Amino acid sequence: MLKTSVSNSALELLTGNLGLHPDKIAYICADKALSYSDLNKACRRFAHLLQKQGIVPQERVLIALPDCLAFPIVFLGCLLTGGVAVAVSPTLSEEELALIIDDCGARILVSLGKPAVPYYAVDEKVKVIICDDQGQVDGSYTSVELDTLYQQPSVDDIAYMLYSSGSTGRPKGVPHLHKSLLLPCDLVGKALLDIKSDDVIFSTSKFSFAYGLINSLAFPLRFGATAILHPGKPDPLAVLNIIHLHGPSIFFSVPDIFTQIILSCTDRELILPMRLCCSAGEALPAPLFEEWRRLTGLEILDGIGSTEMAYHFISNVPGRAVAGSAGQLVPGYRARLVDDYGNDVPAGREGNLLICGPTRTPCYWNLPELSAGTILPDGFVKTGDIFLERGGFYYYRGRCDDMIKSGACWVSPFIVEDALRSHPAVAECAVAVVTVGTFNRPGAFVVLLPGTKQTPALAQELMSHIMERLPDYMCPVRIRFMTELPRTSTGKIQRFKLREQFTHKHEE
Repeated sequence: MLKTSVSNSALELLTGNLGLHPDKIAYICADKALSYSDLNKACRRFAHLLQKQGIVPQERVLIALPDCLAFPIVFLGCLLTGGVAVAVSPTLSEEELALIIDDCGARILVSLGKPAVPYYAVDEKVKVIICDDQGQVDGSYTSVELDTLYQQPSVDDIAYMLYSSGSTGRPKGVPHLHKSLLLPCDLVGKALLDIKSDDVIFSTSKFSFAYGLINSLAFPLRFGATAILHPGKPDPLAVLNIIHLHGPSIFFSVPDIFTQIILSCTDRELILPMRLCCSAGEALPAPLFEEWRRLTGLEILDGIGSTEMAYHFISNVPGRAVAGSAGQLVPGYRARLVDDYGNDVPAGREGNLLICGPTRTPCYWNLPELSAGTILPDGFVKTGDIFLERGGFYYYRGRCDDMIKSGACWVSPFIVEDALRSHPAVAECAVAVVTVGTFNRPGAFVVLLPGTKQTPALAQELMSHIMERLPDYMCPVRIRFMTELPRTSTGKIQRFKLREQFTHKHEE
């Protein structure tokens, strides 16, 4: 039976702008820039190099590159050949890289320098290509013809694969079809954000994560816009310097970065050039939304997506953002809130979120049991998130595995955290389960505003503050002050690390 062919997403993203503005800048990274014409040439040259290395359709190419000009060249060049681009963070440990190489069966590994991989992980079957930050290898392929044949994929061919952050366990490979690069542009970028060719996009989330990949690779190329790349750590000073230097009109980030920018600001107001500020990665607290709007005059558009769904499936929209809400269902997706038995919950009740849509991963890589248990026969995916829907808006209540059984009642850490954040001394916080004797109870980890002293009296004040707002079973039995919260590289709080730390000797 013949397979139906589909568009090669790399070809579609590359050629759409050549006739309109070939000399326009597609990417800016520090003092270097790459035009649409030069990007197209560089991608085709890298595709030719991969073909010379013997890459064939559906073979995996592991890309361990930072957010620099080389990444889109290598990623899109791989897709042109029909290969599967496997994007990972270049900061992964030796053991993590070795596991991923073994799991995905990579034929080629692309890196800026000698990869930090144990010798036993890269054998004669894995070719290592070392390039510079502009995608050049050794100059030997700069003069090849640009009519390299691109691969016409079939409807079920994998285009790229990402690995989940692994915040609670071993990272999982999540493959995606070619359409998963293009559809988020139409469903979110165009329909909700109205991205235009004159927009300048800056995302602190990296290419190796679903949020950053769509923000920095798919959005600018789909709409003929310009993207700013930052290969380093997105600390608040670096982020603000980039914003003031390049004047992005759309800023994509995570709650932790918005918080850090606010805390670093000593002025009563912060003048920024953006027309849109967007957040994802974890829920955006209502107090953070309000403080950002007070400081900058801009709202933050919170949304929720997942690696499994390629991008956002719930999002706020410009001019109608609701503080504390992840937004409304993105048109094209379906959602259900169900109880632990799979039954739909009544409106206004918390439930486990199931989502279905056209960008869903076909499976987890090499994990058939997990695939069968997460992707239901009707096409819905278990997200592992608990939400409440009210008036068409979805409100995050925590992860299923983060819920705390306190006595006979379930407690959402997110509700307790909201109450804590309303205290003027709290910069950020997290709630996790602690064991008192043989009982599980909520425990709170608090980062105070700069200059605030950590005292037993303040801990008691915070306790009283929460008790005035929440029923007894939700109130933390202990509060521990911290200088920072443990997070993944995507900014998500690692509550399992907090659970491991909280013992009797840490009482305040």
